[in-house]
Amino acid sequence: MDIPARLSLLGAEVDVITPAYVMDFISQRIAAGRRAIVANHNLHSLYLFQKSAEMRAFYAQADLIEIDSMPMIAWGRLLGFDVSRANRCTYLDFREDFWSLAEAKGWRVYHVGGVADHNEASRAAILTRYPKVHLDVRDGYFDIDGPGNDLILKDIADKRPDVLLVGMGMPRQEHWILKNYERLPDCVVLPVGAAFDYEAGVAYTPPRWTGRLGLEWLVRFVHEPRRLFERYFVEPWTLIPQAFRDVLKRPQTQHAAE
Repeated sequence: MDIPARLSLLGAEVDVITPAYVMDFISQRIAAGRRAIVANHNLHSLYLFQKSAEMRAFYAQADLIEIDSMPMIAWGRLLGFDVSRANRCTYLDFREDFWSLAEAKGWRVYHVGGVADHNEASRAAILTRYPKVHLDVRDGYFDIDGPGNDLILKDIADKRPDVLLVGMGMPRQEHWILKNYERLPDCVVLPVGAAFDYEAGVAYTPPRWTGRLGLEWLVRFVHEPRRLFERYFVEPWTLIPQAFRDVLKRPQTQHAAE
């Protein structure tokens, strides 16, 4: 498949891809029996990326890095890059395509993370829509540095998933993947945050049109102001130095292209 364009935005690298490209990438890696990490960047991950060497190491190992942020796309467009809403990739945007493919191709999917009760509700919701999907779930309440981690890894090895969804929230899920990647079977690994909470209906899911208009963050904030205030109104200010660097580098890039 074509190699996607890779951009440097706000101090980190991202791939200019679409949800359809992600589905094709997953399909091809599974067919070839090759491991891969499909990561994603948004403003929160960019903040953590600047603060944590482990996060930087995780993204350095990722095979594909989605843009999971309309503000990042808007910034890229402002800099003159060829990016659009079509290049935003999130679980909520591609979940129906993913589960449809998983059912049609017989993929074994394993989700680790979240609360046990929520996982079972998520599993039931997904199987209602796609009854032939092969889906195993385990909660994320274990010590990632203790014996419970070995039990999880053994169960994953026994189940031999084609796709491993890790929903532990940032940065815990990325740290876990980085630490355990070499011990995983050949599978495609995606950090998916609270995806299964949305499936279970225990987390508010903004209408998809809010994402198309770049308003999804605001709708989320209205529903969870205490949890999201710092993420949306404090953390982005720490990216100002990276924004200045982007502005300074962009003329050089344009001149080189000419």
